[in-house]
Amino acid sequence: MIDKNKVVIPEARQALELFKEEIANELGLENETRAGYVGGYMVKKMVEDAEKSLVHLGRS
Repeated sequence: MIDKNKVVIPEARQALELFKEEIANELGLENETRAGYVGGYMVKKMVEDAEKSLVHLGRS
């Protein structure tokens, strides 16, 4: 089983949390639950972009 919460690069996690906080504030999301939504949405979009890149690499 993979540990999803394992910290590989602590500085990266801290930077990501700060980034999510800043975006949530810019969007007017003060609630932590809503700020978590921002992080989840960001991850979803990054995975979609990575999948598209892999598909394009396979077709070249």
